[in-house]
Amino acid sequence: MSLKTIVNSNKHKVRKLQKIVDQVESYADHYSAMSDEELQSETARFKSELANGATLDSLLPEAFAAVREADKRVLGLYPYPVQIMGGIVLHQGNLAEMRTGEGKTLTETMPTYLNALTGKGVHVVTVNDYLSKRDFEEMGPVFQFMGMTVGQNGDDMDLESKKAAYACDITYSTNDALAFDYLRDNMAYFKQDQVQRGLNYVIIDEVDSILIDEARTPLIISGNEKSYKTMYRQADEIAKRMTKDDYVYDPENRTITLNRSGVLKANEGLGVKNVFGTKAFTLAHYLDEALKANFTMERDKDYIVQDGHVVIVDTNTGRVMPDRQFSDGLQQALEAKEGVEIQEANRTEATVTYQNFFRMYDKLSGMSGTASTESDEFYHTFGMQVVSIPTNKPVARIDLPDELFVTQRAKFRAAIDLIQQIHKTRQPILVGTASVAHSELLSNMLDDKGIPHAVLNAKNNEREAQIIAQAGQAGAITIATNMAGRGTDIKLGPGVKELGGLFVLGTERHESRRIDNQLRGRAGRQGDPGTTVFYMSLEDDLIERFGGDQIREKKEKLVKEGKEFERLGHNRTFNHVVTNAQKKVEGNNYDQRKNTLRYDDVINEQRKDIYAQRQETINAEGDALNKVMLAIFNRTVKRTVDKFYLDSQHIHYDGLVVAARDILNVDLNPDATQKEFDTTTRGEKYKKNLFRYIKENERLNRISLDEVKKLDKTQLEKYLYDQVKKGFQSIQEALVSEKDLRDFEKIVILKQVDTNWKDHIVRMEQLRQSITLRGYGSYNPLVEYQGRAYTVYEDMIKDIERDVTKNFLSTEIRQEIREDD
Repeated sequence: MSLKTIVNSNKHKVRKLQKIVDQVESYADHYSAMSDEELQSETARFKSELANGATLDSLLPEAFAAVREADKRVLGLYPYPVQIMGGIVLHQGNLAEMRTGEGKTLTETMPTYLNALTGKGVHVVTVNDYLSKRDFEEMGPVFQFMGMTVGQNGDDMDLESKKAAYACDITYSTNDALAFDYLRDNMAYFKQDQVQRGLNYVIIDEVDSILIDEARTPLIISGNEKSYKTMYRQADEIAKRMTKDDYVYDPENRTITLNRSGVLKANEGLGVKNVFGTKAFTLAHYLDEALKANFTMERDKDYIVQDGHVVIVDTNTGRVMPDRQFSDGLQQALEAKEGVEIQEANRTEATVTYQNFFRMYDKLSGMSGTASTESDEFYHTFGMQVVSIPTNKPVARIDLPDELFVTQRAKFRAAIDLIQQIHKTRQPILVGTASVAHSELLSNMLDDKGIPHAVLNAKNNEREAQIIAQAGQAGAITIATNMAGRGTDIKLGPGVKELGGLFVLGTERHESRRIDNQLRGRAGRQGDPGTTVFYMSLEDDLIERFGGDQIREKKEKLVKEGKEFERLGHNRTFNHVVTNAQKKVEGNNYDQRKNTLRYDDVINEQRKDIYAQRQETINAEGDALNKVMLAIFNRTVKRTVDKFYLDSQHIHYDGLVVAARDILNVDLNPDATQKEFDTTTRGEKYKKNLFRYIKENERLNRISLDEVKKLDKTQLEKYLYDQVKKGFQSIQEALVSEKDLRDFEKIVILKQVDTNWKDHIVRMEQLRQSITLRGYGSYNPLVEYQGRAYTVYEDMIKDIERDVTKNFLSTEIRQEIREDD
């Protein structure tokens, strides 16, 4: 789609929205004339109309106008027409692109109130606890004024506090807290241990950060698994011996592959003939992660080392992610690389991606200052149209052309000169860097010149709000990684408008145009003046990865000619290279996200199915659970017989006897059991167990194996099922109350579901990796994965039912019954 088509399409959407905005504004005088009590009573009226068949769309003009008036009375802020427009877009389940400073937080009060009228709950999502708490405290009083309940959900809250927060009409939360609560709810055994009450409507602030930037990062609840620390250290030592002659590095995809000399070094170091052969497959995994850690991961950019721990840095935001770990052993490989303690590897117990989690909401909407570059992805993946909302005031910001330098050293020296020049005028300046290392380099250079400044990066992000709050004051110099682009407005201090507003200097182009636009967007909020410029060099990461040999050769030539510090100025050809590189990266990343999502969708459907079955078990009351248990027993009996009863001429009775006792707790050969009891020389514990079977055989009048052999397949299935039902009845009679029985049944089912589901997650990941690594010639690997995944899932369901049968029928309660008899 051409740019002209996109612009015209947006204009058409805005014209349609304006008609609804006009309807909302037509009620302004009506609501401003009301007393507080009259305005507050509108909530009850709206709910009554909904109950009598009205729709949210039909109520929108009045409801928006009512809460708009409440905003004015409670906050002293009256939403502009463009904010009403943004609110309509959110209500429609779309994405409102609103520039920095246009009041997104106030905008969301209108669709939040309208959708909360249903009583099904509205979740308002921000990227961190600070913003969530701030918005809850600032906007919550508006909803409370209108008779709504409002809660805030945090990561560190206890169960009852979380339940109270989710029970509210409106719940403020981080994306992390929501998704982890969803996973934990689906690991609970009882309803009283679950906190969420459904996924109805969600508004996500900075939606591109969550649904695009973090799309491929799964949220994982994990348990510890043994790490082979010596293997990680050995692999790290071998990786560190590699030189550039031993591997091929693909900068576009950040992958590394050993060549022949590298493989020979690896074989020698690990003491194997072929590190990539089938016998050494596990060793190859350790080495692969060590190579990634040493040659594709950069300290103070991809991660930092903090208090002896390797901590992930989100390269899009610059924020640390202390609650996350790199997966597949990369975390441990980085710990080996940095010489810190190697942590235990994690075994995944439950996992979901943000893409699949938020797509479960009945209605999904979001806001961002920069989303149009990803409009196709938002529409095709999430069904959200991106609508660019006009600004309330004309944009007065000046975006200067990019300045090009030969080397990074020259670029940073020029950046310091510009900072000094601007600082003399007292105009505040925000300097954006691509990594922690570069932010510290610039900081050291300013320190050398005695220039006071503040630094905001992944190592001190707890001071983010405080630093950003001062960044618009006269004379302020703030150096920040990408985190400066999100969440908190930089408001201009007294007299700063007259100085030209905020000056933004970007010291490197990001691989995403959207991240660059976020940095630019820090200046010129609400019609304020401001200036932005980007400084780049031929050594920047994006250029080195995508610039090609021609640019590399040009840089080397200029350096040889002593022109390292020559200013190359504004270069259209170079700008074209940068723009194309960014588009290429964005396209590659989108393709990777699409491909990842196609694979994730397979296990996502399985997850939804298994979680739905879990919830049915938790919710089951009365005789419903008995019927579920008997159906499981019946299917398990049939599968057990099917396995050994091939046809009337081919029946493996030895295997059937063992399986019937092991799985169904039914003794098909009581005579042999009695004989073994009489002659065994094994210990008392074994003898005691045999005695229990003997007592059970007598009590249930079990037939001999000779009589069993006279039964046809249908008769055999019926006999076994009848025996299982009698065993089931014994347990039912032993439990004191109906509630005890139901709880016991639920625990047995859910434990086996969870145990097998955890194993299934591992199997699915192994299946995915094996298909990806091995390839299937002319076959489509995704189709192959889908087909095999279905079989693996069906096998898991059978395993669950087998284990439920086995664990329930052989329970200790039953053994006590036998002993008492």
